[in-house]
Amino acid sequence: MGLEPWDELRTALHVARAGTVSGAAATLRVHHATVIRHIDALEDRVSVKLFQRHAKGYTPTEAGRALFETAAETEKRFEQLAARLQDMQERISGQMIITTIPELSTLLLPAIARMMREYPSLRPCLRTEARVLRLEYGEAHVAIRAGSKPQEPDNVVQSLGALSVALYASAEYVERKGTAQTDEDLRDQDFISSGDKDSRTPYDQWLAEHGRRVVMQSNDHATRVAAISAGLGMGFLPVGQGEAEGLQQIMGPRAEWGTDLWLVTHVDLHRSPKVQACANLLRAHVTGLTVAQN
Repeated sequence: MGLEPWDELRTALHVARAGTVSGAAATLRVHHATVIRHIDALEDRVSVKLFQRHAKGYTPTEAGRALFETAAETEKRFEQLAARLQDMQERISGQMIITTIPELSTLLLPAIARMMREYPSLRPCLRTEARVLRLEYGEAHVAIRAGSKPQEPDNVVQSLGALSVALYASAEYVERKGTAQTDEDLRDQDFISSGDKDSRTPYDQWLAEHGRRVVMQSNDHATRVAAISAGLGMGFLPVGQGEAEGLQQIMGPRAEWGTDLWLVTHVDLHRSPKVQACANLLRAHVTGLTVAQN
């Protein structure tokens, strides 16, 4: 025997407090007929008379008093929970899950460090996965995505500009294999790639289209960076990361190697202070990177 829906119980609780249907209707801002209907439905649901009807109004029966005592405690707990949830919504604290492509993880660390300084109660979590995390399922709060503009209808999407990508190699590799000035020079060079024949990454597609010699493949970005640093071959990296790794830029960025970046938040959380604080920091940092690169 259930006591749902809550609306019926809440209505009856207000009748018990007011002592009249009209008083409860005024408090709840509903028609008095709605109040009567809720009370009748609730009494039918529990198969017990909850009120004694009389000329001056409604008086709870013994069963009604027992029910309303529990209902009042439940209502109080709901109010406490609502206040707690509102506080959680308004405070810039708790976990903040950011998802992005692996190529950007290192470049985002300064923004995350600033986030931790400005909002010490925030706990950032940076997730880089091959699959796209679903914001609508709560898998992440904020996403930075690459490629074509995301089209999910419930997401708020903002442009962050284009990520510039250049060709890099280690000093040891250059000493051993030489550098390259033209595309023709690249025919004799060794390359590191993801090895994904279905990759939509522009520079992977460029390598495949131009038939360059790939000597090592890895689906892990950090491993590819390590392979380039170890002198196994040349490889493509975002401008800024190659320099941070101590690598030499062999060829500067090209539009055909780069990709558009997008900041994505879910519409239900977009305006919450926590998500706004995180999104603003990330937007300023990444936009600064793309502007500097271009």
